[in-house]
Amino acid sequence: MSGMTAERTPVQVGRGLLSFDDVVAVARHDAPVVLTQDSIDEIARSRTVIEGLASDTVPHYGVSTGFGALATRHIPTELRAQLQRSLVRSHAAGSGAEVEREVVRALMLLRLSTLATGRTGVKVSTAQAYVDLLDAGITPVVHEYGSLGCSGDLAPLAHCALALMGEGPVRLPSGETADAGDALRDAGLTPISLEEKEGLALINGTDGMLGMLVLAITDLRALLKVADISAAMSVEGLLGTDNVFAADLHELRPHPGQGDSAYNLRTVLADSPIRESHRTEACTRVQDAYSLRCAPQVAGGARDTVDHATLVATRELAAAVDNPVVTLDGRVESNGNFHGAPVAYVLDFLAIVAADVASMSERRTDRFLDKARSHGLNPFLADDPGVDSGHMIAQYTQAAIVSEMKRLAAPASVDSIPSSAMQEDHVSMGWSAARKLRRSVDALTRVLAIEVLTAARGIELRAPLEPSPATGAVVRALREAGWQGPGIDRFLAPDIETARTLVADGTVVRVVEEVTGPLR
Repeated sequence: MSGMTAERTPVQVGRGLLSFDDVVAVARHDAPVVLTQDSIDEIARSRTVIEGLASDTVPHYGVSTGFGALATRHIPTELRAQLQRSLVRSHAAGSGAEVEREVVRALMLLRLSTLATGRTGVKVSTAQAYVDLLDAGITPVVHEYGSLGCSGDLAPLAHCALALMGEGPVRLPSGETADAGDALRDAGLTPISLEEKEGLALINGTDGMLGMLVLAITDLRALLKVADISAAMSVEGLLGTDNVFAADLHELRPHPGQGDSAYNLRTVLADSPIRESHRTEACTRVQDAYSLRCAPQVAGGARDTVDHATLVATRELAAAVDNPVVTLDGRVESNGNFHGAPVAYVLDFLAIVAADVASMSERRTDRFLDKARSHGLNPFLADDPGVDSGHMIAQYTQAAIVSEMKRLAAPASVDSIPSSAMQEDHVSMGWSAARKLRRSVDALTRVLAIEVLTAARGIELRAPLEPSPATGAVVRALREAGWQGPGIDRFLAPDIETARTLVADGTVVRVVEEVTGPLR
């Protein structure tokens, strides 16, 4: 999702953590990047530690030894540059479809952030090369498959390091593919020459899965506001009650996300003539179905899960993930911080809640289409039922997407396939968890868009009764984007795409908040 305008304020990469906004600005909006002076000084200081160990007769992992299961071999000085090049080339072993540009840019920025802590032992020029690549808009080609999430995202990061060496394919700002060496030359950049420890420092991190987590959290926060708006539209269009969203009822179960979601529903439904039309003793409905009545409990639980994932992501943004690391007191120590388990768990958890929010949305849509449950609306919201099918197949599309989301909710982090001759005998699969979460976020966008479209049709069919000012704003936005409203059947896919665009670009939330003020 993207609702932001291009942000060109430089992002300062230093020894402290990057913010979510920093990651989004660079990944999605090509904000320029600057290394701070304190990070440059610390990178230079730790590099002297590595250079001091290079001539040591005692083997040091990653400096004068092989890697992984081959770490027992001491590498002579004259072969160490070749060792670093060979590491990157051999680990750039991805396969499958290209990963999205924003993911690769986030990955590179986060690797740069770790380099900037001074804990990795690279040269200043190597860190600066990442800055230059990002600012030139050159994007290494990274593939869908290759990372086990331990030792970090090795293959994806290796493809980026390969491009810094002037090798392999890249995408230019125009989107065209080019050889990395040619692209660097045309941008006035020089390929890097790796020395002791540097190849390892460039590939040993959780940056890919973390970048995708940050982007997913950003999108899910916006989508959960949409879920509250679409639920409010469905409650209104189905002649449901807003009494169950009263603040004192939700204070009895003080989950913060639930309270925020209920607030949004109350706010969006405020001053609805449709709602007031059946707030009478003649209304015999005692309580609504769960998909309406329990919307704050489900969307609220999802919000709380996003908050937990945000805490994990924030901690990871503050981390310096590499192996070995140069400690503050100058030691070079092996560690296991590259293991992606903490990130993988929340990536999986977010796919679970996205599927559940989507599932509830689909159930609300289905109620509109069933004459027995829609309270006076035509079957399938059709203009002439039997001749017209209305939104019958829109719900099929939702159902197909929700079914896919349920499969995507199966956790990747419970799987582990040993690698590296059993040296790496337990892996996180965090990259895989992140890849499927991206598909889940896109799927949730589409499911909510179909609910918004269906609810808007149902609301218009309640005429001459008027919707609330907030839900009416969404209906008007759909109309202004080309939706023609109720009527005889027409090509439905373009209407669904119109609604998807308005959800994805932030329009649905924006037009509501112009009426209500900020939602929670």
